[in-house]
Amino acid sequence: MATQKKIKKKEKKNISVGIVHIFASFNNTIITFADLQGNTLSWASAGKCGFKGARKSTPFAA
Repeated sequence: MATQKKIKKKEKKNISVGIVHIFASFNNTIITFADLQGNTLSWASAGKCGFKGARKSTPFAA
């Protein structure tokens, strides 16, 4: 039998104050959440959320 690998669970961080960077180009919108030191905590983009092609640049995708 093969041994099972242990999978680490991600820790949830409760952050009361942070920085949001929004990069909006003609083709895509990228949103980055960071702490006060500038360390990226999470990010999202229209392409990552399932929008492809011309729909990535619409205000609805943002």
